[in-house]
Amino acid sequence: MRIAHGIMIPVVGILTGVINGLLGIGGGTILIPAMVALMGVSQHKAHGTSLAIILPTALVSSFVYRINGSMDIYLALQVAIGGMIGGYLGARLMNYIPAASLKKIFGAFILAAGIRMVM
Repeated sequence: MRIAHGIMIPVVGILTGVINGLLGIGGGTILIPAMVALMGVSQHKAHGTSLAIILPTALVSSFVYRINGSMDIYLALQVAIGGMIGGYLGARLMNYIPAASLKKIFGAFILAAGIRMVM
């Protein structure tokens, strides 16, 4: 079931922002399934779009975490360097993976992350 964009876009945005600020997650875990299932966005476009959406959300949340002393800025910068390299490689690789396979890989990763968090 697809819900009208006019209603769903701000709802998904607010939900993603709250979850990102609260848990430090949101881009993939909320945005990708919402865009695919509720808005009819293709799997590949949902992956790329979620990264563009989560950037400003992450910057705002990071700013608040930093002000509250809940961030190791040096660790963040070091990991970000590797993350940028990996992000480039992953974005290039995604173009070669069919949507059905990408959906399964994404689902398996989310499932594994969820199980790891519970353990």
